[in-house]
Amino acid sequence: MARALRTCAAAVLLLPATGAFAQSKTLNMLNSLMGGQVPQAGSLSPGNSAAAGGDLIQLLSQSQGQIDEAKEIEIGRQLAAVLLGSKPLHPDMALQRYVNQLGRWISLQSSRPQLPWSFAVLEDPGFNAFAAPGGYIFVTKGLVDRMDEAELAGILAHEITHVVDRHHLNALRVKARAGLVTRLIATQLKNNMGGAVSAQMLALGRNLYSSGLDQGDEFDADRNGVALATRAGFDPYGLASVLQQLRTAVPEDPLFSLTLSTHPPAQQRLDQLAVAMGNRLDSYSGKPTVSVVKRLAVKR
Repeated sequence: MARALRTCAAAVLLLPATGAFAQSKTLNMLNSLMGGQVPQAGSLSPGNSAAAGGDLIQLLSQSQGQIDEAKEIEIGRQLAAVLLGSKPLHPDMALQRYVNQLGRWISLQSSRPQLPWSFAVLEDPGFNAFAAPGGYIFVTKGLVDRMDEAELAGILAHEITHVVDRHHLNALRVKARAGLVTRLIATQLKNNMGGAVSAQMLALGRNLYSSGLDQGDEFDADRNGVALATRAGFDPYGLASVLQQLRTAVPEDPLFSLTLSTHPPAQQRLDQLAVAMGNRLDSYSGKPTVSVVKRLAVKR
């Protein structure tokens, strides 16, 4: 994996937003990592976001065929702004670069490498990962701290698969068409990034990330994520190792409560993976374990 990297040279939303100065630093740091793709305060100004928010909500209520890739990315930008308004980025730039580089390498092996893929670490001790349409993916520092490189690759591949297959976009459409939007306040809620996200999109995002996706989407992301991680050069059993950790976690533990409540039981996911994988990927397993700490020590 080191050679490959050289070659290519999640109850979080219910917490209060961080301060304006911290959010400004967050945006600047994310921009330096992602080439200016992060949602900007100007792009979410009260006037612009009022129109954009309403248009996007109306769009979500219509057929999937009307949501082209550009609109999908814009929806993802708004949801990424919701996430960034809830937790700051972890300040370690070496860690941010590493996770972004790792995620981008894996995303290049997917069927949608052209998306503006962006990966970042949120300052949160919980064990969570979040994806938004268009290629925005966040993992928490608490998750990274518990992973070796193959396990982290398995998690990122799982989230990338959600984006590739438009799972979150489809879930938002279902919620919008079910009438959730009509029960929300239509005013604008200003955040501390100097802009605003429509109250409707903010509420939709919070509802989505607190309730989770359909179980079928999670099983698909497990299966296809394993294949994607393997294609990117990682041990195929990285994700299974993560699920083994989750299998022993208790719902009462606040560090794991959101992940456990928004995903199928870990044992059920392991059983599904065992059936899907069989022994077909065994020849790709057995690679030496590389810790994230060791990888970072080499890259600093």
